Amino acid sequence: MVPLLLVLLLALILFGAGFALKILWWVALIVIVLWLLGFIVRPAGGGGRRGRWYRW
Repeated sequence: MVPLLLVLLLALILFGAGFALKILWWVALIVIVLWLLGFIVRPAGGGGRRGRWYRW
């Protein structure tokens, strides 16, 4: 009974990690797209220089 419970627990842990990693991949993809859009859509700053669209 204990080995069966351990196998089921391992399967649940691996399923949870796989789900979390998939979500993290989507979040990373969205952040990269926003970062790349920042280079395209940034406004002109003072003195003719192109500024940043974010504040950091």
